[in-house]
This record gives sequence, structure tokens and C-alpha cells, in this order.
Amino acid sequence: MNIYVGNLSYEVTENDLQKSFEAFGKVVTVKIIKDPYTDSSKGFGFVEMSTKEEADAAVAELNGKELKGRTLKVNEAHARNEKRRPTNNNRGGGGGDRARNRY
Repeated sequence: MNIYVGNLSYEVTENDLQKSFEAFGKVVTVKIIKDPYTDSSKGFGFVEMSTKEEADAAVAELNGKELKGRTLKVNEAHARNEKRRPTNNNRGGGGGDRARNRY
């Protein structure tokens, strides 16, 4: 199961996350998302664990815990298109209220 880990300190390394999550089971992969131009952390990452039970235990224990001065936000990761909410495109005119009230 894939886990989202947010609100990471910029000092946290993938090794730090690996150690934190290993207490709950086998960690398959760890990836901190980085800016491609500066190579600095964007403050979030993903941890994949071998079983749902281990992942659920890690989420329950680590969500809200502090790591290197920041309170972690830990939950089950979802595919990008699963979590997005539909936009309200019922305004018409393509420009919102300003375009409609122009004349």
C-alpha cells in the first residue's frame, strides 16, 4: 500500500522516513518529491509498505507525530485523478463573472 507523507521538514531524508516506517513492517520504497531545478525537497513524499495492515498501523501511529520539528500528515495515498474534485464549469462564457459583466 502506498502512503502519502506530508508536512516534511526540508531536512528529512529518505533514510529518515525508511527508519520511521520500518517500525511497522517491511518498507518497499521511499520517495521524497524534489524540485527538479533546485533538487530541494517539496515537503512531501511517499512510502510504500508490503501489506495494507502494516501500512494502516504506520498511518495510525505516525499521523500527527513530529519528525525533525514538523508534525507529519500521514494517510493512504490516492491516484491523482481519484482525489481531485470536479470543477464548477457551469458559469458559461469561459471567463467567469468578470467576462459576463463586462458590457
